[in-house]
Amino acid sequence: MKTIPCSRAWIGSTLTGLIPAGAIPAGWTRGARRLAKSPLVAASAASLAVAVALSGCENVATYTQPSLVRAIDASYIAPAANVTVEGELIAGNIGQGYIGSYATLPASNAAPIDITASTGGATLVSTTGTLLAGHQHSILLTDNGAAPTGYEVTILEDQDVAAAQGHSAFRFLNQAPKTGAVDVYMIPSGTTMANAIPIVTDLAVGGTTGYISFNSQTVTMVITPTGLTTPSYTSTSMALIGGEVRTVLIVDTQLTSNPPVEAFIADDAGPSD
Repeated sequence: MKTIPCSRAWIGSTLTGLIPAGAIPAGWTRGARRLAKSPLVAASAASLAVAVALSGCENVATYTQPSLVRAIDASYIAPAANVTVEGELIAGNIGQGYIGSYATLPASNAAPIDITASTGGATLVSTTGTLLAGHQHSILLTDNGAAPTGYEVTILEDQDVAAAQGHSAFRFLNQAPKTGAVDVYMIPSGTTMANAIPIVTDLAVGGTTGYISFNSQTVTMVITPTGLTTPSYTSTSMALIGGEVRTVLIVDTQLTSNPPVEAFIADDAGPSD
């Protein structure tokens, strides 16, 4: 609720005439009349009137927090695309691997989402989704595998607060059908792969983890096919200082076999790289 302050004149007019002269009923006893005229009763009546007057100033208008929304393109077959939500273009001419910035939109239980070809404007997929007030969301475009031009839209709720002090939180999206299920390691500086324990195991194609929190330090992210120790992807060294919240999109590379996997990392909350 949003509070709208009242003017002194409005409050004053509310107080005027609480017990106006001559308004005390004739049938009242002398004691009742004296009490009604006493400064204490007058002050009490004034305090009550102020409370009533001020309560009339409260809750006269409502305010709904907006929703923050971004687009993520993980489709292998979609042409360059535009993403429109509630009639507003939030991403234009995007392709696979794109993770956009957040746009501010009204919250909605049935927000229209339209993804169209950038050239020609043909509709690729349309749907509706819930955008929660005061939350962050990602609109994820993927291929459904059922048709050469079949697409799916998934609305993800993103973490919008920094990770706990001294910790970092990462979420992983596996959209690598040629690679299949994957394991993910965050290998601390000075540690070998042989001594590392995966923080994600057997993440299936199309799978999304929750946010996984771990102690912040300098790490290298390594992605392998499930059960194997041969890296499909190795990141550069990441110096994590604490508070970072990230989403990692995992996709197959399309032009090389080494490495066979790419990873795109987005800032959801916390300090930026």
